[in-house]
Amino acid sequence: MSSSSPTDSRRQFLRQFGLTAAATAVAGPTAALATSPSAMQYDDQQKLGFAIVGLGKFAQQQMMPAFKECKHARITALVSGSPDKARKLAREYGVEEKNVYSYDNFDSIKDNPAVDVVYIVLPPGLHTEYTIRAAKAGKHVLCEKPMATSVADCQKMIEACEKAGKKLMIAYRAQFEPFNLDAIARIKKGELGKLRQITADHGRSVKPTEEPAEAWRVQKKLAGGGSLMDIGIYSLNATRYLTGEEPVEVTAQEFSDKSDPRFKEVEDTIHFTLRFPSGVLASCTSSYSIQEVKRFRAFGDKAWLDLDPATDYYEHHMTIGDKDGKRQPKIKEGNQFAAELDHMAECVLQNKTPKTPGEEGLKDIRLVMAIYEAARTGKRVKV
Repeated sequence: MSSSSPTDSRRQFLRQFGLTAAATAVAGPTAALATSPSAMQYDDQQKLGFAIVGLGKFAQQQMMPAFKECKHARITALVSGSPDKARKLAREYGVEEKNVYSYDNFDSIKDNPAVDVVYIVLPPGLHTEYTIRAAKAGKHVLCEKPMATSVADCQKMIEACEKAGKKLMIAYRAQFEPFNLDAIARIKKGELGKLRQITADHGRSVKPTEEPAEAWRVQKKLAGGGSLMDIGIYSLNATRYLTGEEPVEVTAQEFSDKSDPRFKEVEDTIHFTLRFPSGVLASCTSSYSIQEVKRFRAFGDKAWLDLDPATDYYEHHMTIGDKDGKRQPKIKEGNQFAAELDHMAECVLQNKTPKTPGEEGLKDIRLVMAIYEAARTGKRVKV
């Protein structure tokens, strides 16, 4: 979808691919974490205003409720292709009716001083268009991962925000999650000894016929790819932040049952390996046809560290093993979404570069493309 055609709304794009129901249906019941407007403290004018672009299941059930725990961020605008859904959520979150936008009139957000940051929670195939439009409207951008569906589009997003003088941050929530941060710190200080190996697995069973709102995940134009782009990126990104290095070589194998209608356009399962400069080897998998898994294990020459689940929304479990046995450190769960949102707000307020800027998303997409090439050719790919 061309970023130069702002009149082409997300709803029109989804309709083109037979996904109108996914664009307009209310995505499930409100999550237990949802809160009343009074509890959201919207009278705190010191908080930066966020416009939420895309009101699907993830936005409604996970991310939006987290604003109640934010110190520096609040919801001040909503953008949706479904007016009824947008109005309902506006009432729930105390958003003024004048701050509810459609995808067609999104560009008029430039005239709204209540909006400082645009948070794009759309399918990856739409990230580039709406990042560019938000930047042109003079707004900072927080964009969901994967950043985009191509390296070229990632670069366009970075350039658009740089040209507009606005921040661009990619929503790598695990990099703000306490258990993951603890794992990084333990590895860095040498608790495992010299890091040697990492295994990381992420999988889920995608059922677009049973959950129409998930149908975009198996449409290549919207998703960019299958399990690797969607959830394999958690494994990929974890290997990078656990090692603190960038891989120099990848190999990969794919298996997809093309008789399964889910995998006509995108891949099911990919196994990929990464070689890092220090000698660390990472073995990772992503799959769309297994029961949910989201874990990693880091092996050192003195101990190993297991996080399972590693990238859950609310629950994590760490185990460390060495010659003396196993132990389970006591780590307090924290709201990774609120931490991420507050970080973005702080970067704007203090004019700092985000921890996960556009360049971080670009690095992952370069690697994703190298993994696809390795799977397609059966050869090692230098990166």
